[in-house]
Amino acid sequence: MGRPMMFGYRVPSPDEAMLISGGRNRAAGGAPFRVVTGHGAFIMPFFRKVRFLSLKMIEAEVSETCVTKQAIALKVRAVIAFKVGNDTESIVNAGQRFLSDQGQMAVLTGRIFSGHLRSIVGSMTVEEIITERQKLAMEVLDGSAVEMARIGLTIDSLQIQSIDDMELGYISAMAAPHNAAIQREAQIAQAKADQEAAEAAQESARRQAEFARETAVVQAKYRAEIDKAQAEASQSGPLAEATAQREVVAARAELALREADLREKQLIAEVVKPAEADAQRVRVLAKADAEATEIQAAAAASNDRVALDRLIIEQLPQIVKEAASGLRGANVNVLSGADGLGEMAAGLVGQGLSILDSVKRGLSQKDEEQLKQAPRGELEP
Repeated sequence: MGRPMMFGYRVPSPDEAMLISGGRNRAAGGAPFRVVTGHGAFIMPFFRKVRFLSLKMIEAEVSETCVTKQAIALKVRAVIAFKVGNDTESIVNAGQRFLSDQGQMAVLTGRIFSGHLRSIVGSMTVEEIITERQKLAMEVLDGSAVEMARIGLTIDSLQIQSIDDMELGYISAMAAPHNAAIQREAQIAQAKADQEAAEAAQESARRQAEFARETAVVQAKYRAEIDKAQAEASQSGPLAEATAQREVVAARAELALREADLREKQLIAEVVKPAEADAQRVRVLAKADAEATEIQAAAAASNDRVALDRLIIEQLPQIVKEAASGLRGANVNVLSGADGLGEMAAGLVGQGLSILDSVKRGLSQKDEEQLKQAPRGELEP
């Protein structure tokens, strides 16, 4: 395994160790060659010889039939990962043994581990081997570590890949209770999952039914609202017309009441009140005649004013008659009924009496003397 040389200078790869032999001087420690790693070295042509030892990771398989403590044969398969140690001593030990045939490292490693594997398995039971594989691997590593270091090799890992009782059925029988328990647990888990699935399906069905009911209720309510709106829309025309007719009838009734009230007031003003005025006039005249009679009686009782009283008495009916005749054609509204008519008659009488007083005061002395001297038959009203 040579490497190109430039002017006698050689450099090993990162995963190689360069072994330089030749010359008179031996390497330190009595090694037959000098070890160079991580850097190059100048090689004198024809005087030095260079070899390279691989430091790569190497795998070795072990498939060994082993007998357990119970005399049960097991076939154990394992994989070992190893390499040449990085220190100079390990490189020298490995170089002295494997430099000419580095493939022998895997073969020798397999044999070493096979022997230790048979030894360790023979001290354990099948149950221990099955349940404590890591313990088996650690004991095999510990047992082979010293022997591997002597030949310059280090172990990175040991993996127990398979353990087979070669169809004896021991491992299967040993695993049967565990398998049964696992199957029971699996069945329980499956039954639980089926139950949960059934409950979920029932819940889903219940929710679907509830949703369907709620949907039906909402749809029915919606349809009812639509039908109500349509009915109100279809009846809005007749209802509006009926409402308008009622309003017209009410307006007409109110108008009729107003017209009746107005007619009643017109009848009172045109018929009742004139009739009451005529009746009151009659009563006034009667009262005036009665008062005239009283005056006549009083005049007859008086000797000094017989002629004057007679003249006044004779003129009083004519005065009242003239005052009352003024009311005949007048459209007098009597607001207080009979009391109003009485007040009116009293007013007429009072007016007549006032006129009478005026007449009395207006008579001159001359007229009185003439009245006294004149015969009674010549008095004129």
